[in-house]
Amino acid sequence: MATEGLDAEVPASRKLARTVAEFHTSITANENFIPNYGDRYRYGEVISTAFVESTVNQVISKRMVKKQQMRWTKQGAHLLLQVRAQVLNEDLRASFERWYPAMTSANVSAARAA
Repeated sequence: MATEGLDAEVPASRKLARTVAEFHTSITANENFIPNYGDRYRYGEVISTAFVESTVNQVISKRMVKKQQMRWTKQGAHLLLQVRAQVLNEDLRASFERWYPAMTSANVSAARAA
């Protein structure tokens, strides 16, 4: 009877070892993207974006409700968020210039000067 408990522990310990190994792999692969919250705190930088995420969730959920006069479809909300992400990453102009080659920075500057 003493060996039955031991047999149950072996698969559990293997599962734990596999989980720890997967966690280590994930942390190692993403270490450049994991913020150092201690450094952020010491330099007075933002640590949490929970307040922003909460606001975004409230706005999006309000726009998705059926009783709203103007509401978003899932596809419309997705496309809007893609545009917003490009604005925040400062990639939107490059995307437009790729989609519309005639719209280069030089052409826009020339048009403004005229």
